[in-house]
This record gives sequence, C-alpha cells and structure tokens, in this order.
Amino acid sequence: MMKLPELHFGDSIAQIPIIQGGMGVGISLSGLASAVANEGGVGVIAAAMIGMGEPDVGKNPTEANIRALTQEIRKAKELMTQGLLGVNIMVALTNFADLVKTSIREGADVIFSGAGLPLDLPKYLTEDLTEELRSKVRTKLVPIVSSGRAAAVLCKKWLARYDYLPDGFVVEGPKAGGHLGFKPEELDDPDFALEKILPEVVAAVKPFETESGRRIPVIAAGGIYTGADIAKYLELGASGVQMGTRFVATYECDADQAFKDAFVKAKREDITVIKSPVGMPGRAILNDFLLAVREGRKKPFKCPFHCIKPCDVVHAPYCISQALVNAKKGILKHGFAFCGENVWRVDRIMSVKELIGILRQEFEDFWLQKKAALAGK
Repeated sequence: MMKLPELHFGDSIAQIPIIQGGMGVGISLSGLASAVANEGGVGVIAAAMIGMGEPDVGKNPTEANIRALTQEIRKAKELMTQGLLGVNIMVALTNFADLVKTSIREGADVIFSGAGLPLDLPKYLTEDLTEELRSKVRTKLVPIVSSGRAAAVLCKKWLARYDYLPDGFVVEGPKAGGHLGFKPEELDDPDFALEKILPEVVAAVKPFETESGRRIPVIAAGGIYTGADIAKYLELGASGVQMGTRFVATYECDADQAFKDAFVKAKREDITVIKSPVGMPGRAILNDFLLAVREGRKKPFKCPFHCIKPCDVVHAPYCISQALVNAKKGILKHGFAFCGENVWRVDRIMSVKELIGILRQEFEDFWLQKKAALAGK
C-alpha cells in the first residue's frame, strides 16, 4: 500500500481515503468542502445552525437553516470537479429530519450523523420524495459511533426496520475536537483510545459484511494528524480517516482569519475540555470567554434558537450556537474555538492542495521506511 488508496461507499468512490470532518457552526461550508473534494477526498458541510448568517434566523430558524443548507450544497457542487460531498448532521439537532431530507433532495453524496444514534436515518431516503426522485437518490448513510456495540446496534436496527445496512461508519476517538461522545473520565482511559475502539468496530461490522456480501468501510477519526497516522489506522483495519483540525488551518476554510490564527497560536497548555451547555464534554482552545464561564462571570440567557435537544437553556451560562458563530466570525471575545487534541502542532496556514500533498508524501514515506526496515532484518 505505497499510495493512498481509494475510499468506497458502495458505488460512490473518493480517490483518496480522507474525509474532512464536518465542523459547525459555519467552519466547514461550501468553500472548504469543495476544495477537499477537488483534491479527491470527501468534503463535508456541517449542518449545525448553518443558517446563523441568515437575516431571519431569530424568527424562522427552521426555514433559515434549510435555506442556508440548500445554498451551501448547491454552491459546493458548482465548485466541485471530482471527489464526494458530504453533510454532517447531528442527531441531537431539533431540525434533524428537515436537514436530512434537504441533503437527500439536493443530492449530497454522503450523510454523516452522530451526537446520538441515528436509528431512523434510512427512512428519509424515501419519505416525502416523489417516485422519480426516489429512483435517483444515491446518498449514502454513514453513522458516527464511538464503540463496536453502537455499530452493531445500528446494523441490527436498520436491517430489522428498513432492510438497510449502513454504508459505512466513522468511529470517533476521544482526541477529536468539539463535542465528544465520551464521559470526561473516559477521555484519557486507554480502553477508549481510538487504537482500541477502531478494531472493535471493524470486528462488530464484519458479520454483517459477511452476511450481506458487501463492504462496510470503517473510518478512523479523532487526533489523526499526519500521513503516517493515516497509514497506522489503515493497518488497524480502517478504510479511511476523518480529519478536522488540520483543515481549519487552510486558506479555504470558511472561518474568519482570526479563528484560524487561534489554531496557529495555540499551545499545548491552551487545550481544555469544557462542559458544554448541551451536556457533553467538548475540546476547545482556552480563552478569556471560557475563563469567564469557568469563573462564573457568565449568566443564564434567553434561548433564541432551541437548536439542540439536550441543551440546558434554563441554567446554561451562554448560548453555544451564538458563541460558536461569534468565533466563526473572528469575534473570539464573545466565543471560542473548538479544536482537536493536536491543534498545538499547527504552525501555519496552507492551501488544501498543499496539505493533501504533504499527507500523501508522509503516507508514502511511512511505507518506504517500513519496507526498508523489513529489508534490513
């Protein structure tokens, strides 16, 4: 495996096995997603509160989000010359169903869905669609999980309810950025490390692959930084990798320059895990805003959006969506940046093309070195 292999989701094929992680609110939109796709990867638009830039988002959040997602998918497709386009849609979003239906109607190649188990995701491949549109749907469904047990549950449920198997899985480890599917005490526990849970997910889906006679690719995510990392996880059974933090530090990322600069300036000691208003731990870059939260200087607010089901809008000291959109706009004094564990390694901004080129070279160098080491024995 001297060169990056293709990544297959059934009959949908990416030329390289790299998925750009979906990063809300507004960090990965059509600009970044299309750039990654044009290098042969899977570019991903994050649907979470994607309509925050729409003028009527306060009064009509549902319509604003559907409109914005529609526009971003269409923009990305206009800019794409190859690769695949994905949409990341969290199960916990109150408008989950609307965003899934919109993505399918607009012809997204893949829907990635986590922050909860998407038990009924397959029903949207046909629900509210005309017969003509149903016959044209090619959207693949890829849940995001953090255990082999969750993967097996989804396979069983989807087969029983819809006679449908997932087209792949993303298994996200505890070094990922943003909201994490682990308890705080599990983040540094070796039993929950990506190196441990990835093979467990691969093993969990194997019986379903054997019975169905088709491949279910498993994608490794969380803390992957170099081409050597990609090689390592492919050796452990992954068919590809998902990377988020590295793609923030690109010219094409849809965030403000100040947001990207926060990644470049971040030191190892700046990385912190917060308790998010949505009830999950989240990894972020510590700044004055988060210090004020930690010290009790932020007070409960009136929720304007009701965007995430488990959000504690009564007691939360700030609106997570508003804080993240402020950060996306570069107003970090009123927000903060989510990040992965390895953000401290980012030292400059580069193009997506250059980044993919570096990852390719590192991947190839890994195998050359391994081949040389084996030859020397």
